[in-house]
Amino acid sequence: MSAVRPRVLVIDDEAQIHRFLSPALDAAGYEPRRADSGQEGLRAIALWSPDAVVLDLGLPDMDGKDVLTRAREFYAGPIIILSARDKEAEKIEALDRGANDYVEKPFGVGELLARIRVSLRQAPAAAEAGQPLSVGVLSIDLEHRRVLRDGAAVKLTPKEFDVLAWLTRHAGKVIGHRELLTAVWGAAHVEDTQYLRVVIGQLRQKLEQDPAHPAVILTEPGVGYRLEA
Repeated sequence: MSAVRPRVLVIDDEAQIHRFLSPALDAAGYEPRRADSGQEGLRAIALWSPDAVVLDLGLPDMDGKDVLTRAREFYAGPIIILSARDKEAEKIEALDRGANDYVEKPFGVGELLARIRVSLRQAPAAAEAGQPLSVGVLSIDLEHRRVLRDGAAVKLTPKEFDVLAWLTRHAGKVIGHRELLTAVWGAAHVEDTQYLRVVIGQLRQKLEQDPAHPAVILTEPGVGYRLEA
């Protein structure tokens, strides 16, 4: 990430989006840059190396999902989809193609800035490097398959740990149902959402201070789950 001002590239063909979003990003401590088309956005990603990308799906020259797919061939940073398309299938496809998050238009600037902050946190990198990830009172050690809550060991089943581990590796990112099911149960079970609901419920019982109001494993209705980093 940039040392002083993280760079945020906004790829959107709506001039009014840039008019209010660029000053908001600047005031929040980011260095914003605009791109008005998919091709321009891909060039900016390659040449400017932003720390995060906000990407609209409805671009004039190509579909935003295709921009996402091509960007993922060379860009590993967070990409947040910004779109008026509110169909569940659109969200799922974008997340499956590698988006970190999905914000619907119209949106609140405060919410989008919060999503950007979450996406830029480096906790997942620390977890991948072998360092336990701290989430509230939890300590999640992927390398040793160990979870502590307030310093006490939490006993998880293999499937419970595998789901938690996948969410931990992508902490702060919304993980779609299909991605989680494929990662943990295999491609033959991409429609078996009941498996996932059961395991998420069990994890919440064991990890959340108040399972009825989860603060660690959050639900993105109709899309998937997010581990709050």
